[in-house]
Amino acid sequence: MHTHLIIRSPRRGWQSLLLACAGLLAAPLAVADGEFPAKVPVPADNPMTPAKIELGKQLYFDPRISLSGTVSCNSCHMVQSNGSDNLPLSFGVFGRVDVPRNTPTVYNAAFNTVQFWDGRASSLEEQAKGPILNPVEMGMPNAEAVVDVLRKIPGYHAQFAQVFGGKEPITFDHAAEAIASFERTLVTPDSPYDRFVKGDKKALDVTAQEGLKLFNSVGCGTCHAGPMFDNPGLPMGEGFYQKFPAQPQNAACAKYVQKYHLHGDLGRYDVTHKDADKERFRVPGLRNVALTAPYFNYGTVPNLQEAVRVMAACELGKNLTETQTKQIEAFLNSLTGKFPQVTLPHLPQTPDSTLLMKVADMAKEMQKK
Repeated sequence: MHTHLIIRSPRRGWQSLLLACAGLLAAPLAVADGEFPAKVPVPADNPMTPAKIELGKQLYFDPRISLSGTVSCNSCHMVQSNGSDNLPLSFGVFGRVDVPRNTPTVYNAAFNTVQFWDGRASSLEEQAKGPILNPVEMGMPNAEAVVDVLRKIPGYHAQFAQVFGGKEPITFDHAAEAIASFERTLVTPDSPYDRFVKGDKKALDVTAQEGLKLFNSVGCGTCHAGPMFDNPGLPMGEGFYQKFPAQPQNAACAKYVQKYHLHGDLGRYDVTHKDADKERFRVPGLRNVALTAPYFNYGTVPNLQEAVRVMAACELGKNLTETQTKQIEAFLNSLTGKFPQVTLPHLPQTPDSTLLMKVADMAKEMQKK
């Protein structure tokens, strides 16, 4: 969850913004451009096919592509839950706890124009590679080590060949493309808010409708825009960033900064090394935000009401009443969609052998360090 929201699009341009600032934004106009997209964006060089999606699902759940053989993509981004792990910071390979930022949900990540809190990945394909090679997360030393593991699993040979063809179908790029294809199926449409947008005015109760109006009138919608409530219509590959906390000098914000340790993460600066990008982060979408506590890149804010208070104080310089906070919370609860049924895959095995003989020894060495 981050900053504000006015729903504006290329069709409406700044009309919605101007009306909102004037306090004239009625509920029907406020949600007119917020309907859940009918399709996910798919890059031309990685078309989705059922076989590729199934392969991607297997890889997503396969812990053997981690150094310890115990951590999969699903370990932190649990699709049987909300797409995250609800931990302040996730546990990495060999139980390491120095993962630097709170784990975002994988649900609806297909709509993110960039990935990670600092926007360092421009696509799901690029993002899929990051945790696998991260020494803290899945710990694989390089792409060649990943490919070596996959080539030692007989069942993957036929699947990669079917999906990608060529003389060497098992590559790290192909593995990332398959994982990304699976992740593009993880979308959550048909929230109460979506039904409200489509004309069912009973889909949101009075409190949530008041929260929607307030969400726009206090300025939340300036950044949390569009159908994903994450940016004002940027193309894929282009990130939308805001400073957090933006107003640390505000007395109310200073209290939260101290209480929840909202400082020290340089954010986008780690990617660009530009001073202007210090403490700037990708504005996350708000779909299913009620389910993904704890909040912010620090993972220190425990519940949604408190997150709303922090955002109001630290981004907008405003103190909300308890009634206002509960109204906005009710609206945010209405953004919880319907999750797809994801069945567990059966992973290909290594008959009469194992890939994990050295794991115990590596764990002992890690403990010594």
